[in-house]
Amino acid sequence: MIGADESFSSTRRSLPVNRGPIPEFPRRPNHDTITQMPVLIFVYNADSGLFNTLADIGHKLFSPETYPCDLCMLTHGVLREREPWRAFVEQLPLETRFLHRDEFRREFPQVDTPLPAVFLQRKDRISLCVDARSLHNCKNLDELQDLIRPACENAG
Repeated sequence: MIGADESFSSTRRSLPVNRGPIPEFPRRPNHDTITQMPVLIFVYNADSGLFNTLADIGHKLFSPETYPCDLCMLTHGVLREREPWRAFVEQLPLETRFLHRDEFRREFPQVDTPLPAVFLQRKDRISLCVDARSLHNCKNLDELQDLIRPACENAG
């Protein structure tokens, strides 16, 4: 304990300076490495941003039958992601990304596919795995998972 007549600076100890080599740590993969691994991209038929999120919540509450994003309806409740969906995604053998419509269109302007949809990205190529019609026909989360599993199996 520091006494009343001692200053804090008098209790500090200088640490020894290590003049040895700097240890090597594994480097994080760079963007080129990441894009070489297949990635499953889930694209919602909804735009990003707070206002859009609030509008989507209202739409789901008051008129769920006309809500335009079947993927969102299957994977999310009114306010958050469904736990069984989260668990399913975490056990997938591929890296996953989730994009809103506006984010996807900015990143992949050449892809003009009805949304929602699920894509597989390999290097600089992107291919459709699950289309909007198939997502619309899913009645529950189990059917959605059954659509996604083959895309993961075919990615390897």
